Amino acid sequence: MSEGIRCMWMRGGTSKGGYFLSPDLPSDPKQRDAFLLRVMGSPDPRQIDGMGGADPLTSKVAVVKPSERPGVDVDYLFLQVFVDRPTVTDAQNCGNILAAVGPFAIERGLVPAGEGRTDVRIFMENTGQIAVATIETPGGVVNYTGEARIDGVPGTAAPIPIAFQDTAGSSCGALLPTGNALDVIEGVEATLIDNGMPCVVMRAADLGINGDEEPAVLEDNAGLRAKLEAIRLKAGPMMNLGDVSESSVPKMTMVSAPKADGAISTRTFIPHRCHSSIGVLGAVSVATACLIPGSTAADLAVIPEGREKTLSIEHPTGEMTVVATLDEAGGVQRAAILRTARKLFDGVVFGD
Repeated sequence: MSEGIRCMWMRGGTSKGGYFLSPDLPSDPKQRDAFLLRVMGSPDPRQIDGMGGADPLTSKVAVVKPSERPGVDVDYLFLQVFVDRPTVTDAQNCGNILAAVGPFAIERGLVPAGEGRTDVRIFMENTGQIAVATIETPGGVVNYTGEARIDGVPGTAAPIPIAFQDTAGSSCGALLPTGNALDVIEGVEATLIDNGMPCVVMRAADLGINGDEEPAVLEDNAGLRAKLEAIRLKAGPMMNLGDVSESSVPKMTMVSAPKADGAISTRTFIPHRCHSSIGVLGAVSVATACLIPGSTAADLAVIPEGREKTLSIEHPTGEMTVVATLDEAGGVQRAAILRTARKLFDGVVFGD
C-alpha cells in the first residue's frame, strides 16, 4: 500500500470522511481496519498523523461496491474510526455519510447518471435496509451547488432527499426491542428504540440538565457522562446489542420541550462525545419516539396533525426535519430527510 489507495473525501450531511470502492481496500477486515486507522491517524486525540479531524463526525469511512441485489444499485458499508482508540466498528449505520454515497457512486461510474435527476438505490450493509437518494445530475454530471441549507453546515448546496423504508428494528430486531415504550434503567425512565439507529431516549430533566446546554458544557459534566455510560452499558443487552462497552451504539439522546418552534429539543452523546448536531438516523429514531404514546418524548413533543407529519428535531446547531408518513394503525410507515453533500478531493491516500 506504499503507492496509496484511491479515495474520495466528501462531506455528507454534517459529517465527512473517506469514500472507498470496496475492491480498492484490503479484503481482510483486520488489514483493512489497520489501514484505515493509519489513514485517520488514530488513536490520537488530535489525529495529527492522519486525515481525521479529531472528532467522531470527521473520522468516518464509506465502503461502496456495485450491488448484486435485485433492484439495488450499490451496497454501502459504514465504518466508524474511533479517534482516541485503535477501533474501527461497523456496529452502526450513518445517515449523514449516506448522503454522499449516491454522488460518489455516480462519480465512480457505478451508477449511470440520468438527465436532470438520478435515483440511487442504496443497500445499507450495517442494517440490511434500503435507502433511495435523489441526486441532481444536469447534463449527466453530479451537481453539488444549490440553495438547500442544513443546520450544522455553512452555506448552501444541492438538495439530496433520502427516503428510508422498513428501518424499524434494523439493528435491534424490533422498533422497541424490550417491547416497552418505557423502561427504567439506573433509576431513569428511558425509551429504547431503533428506527434505523439504536437510541436511548431520556428526558433531560431526569438527568439534571435543561436540555439546551452547549455540547462542551455537557461534556465537562463528569457526573452526567458517568450516568449516561452506566445506562448505556445496561441498555445494550436489553436492546439485543450485547456488550456495548467497545461499541458506538446505542446513542444516548436527552430530550426536552422544543426551544425554537420545533417538535422536540435534543442533546445526543455518540456515545462519549456530545454531538454538535444529531445523526440522520438518530433523528428518525427520535422523531419516531415522539409519535409513540407513553414514550419519554411523547409528552414533550409538539406533533402536527395528519398522517404525514413534518417534525423539526432541534439540536445544538439548529434543526433537522424528518417527514414521517404513518400507516392506518398510526405506526411510522416511511421516513424521509433532506441532506446535502460536497466532493472535497479525489486522489490517493496513504496508510504506511
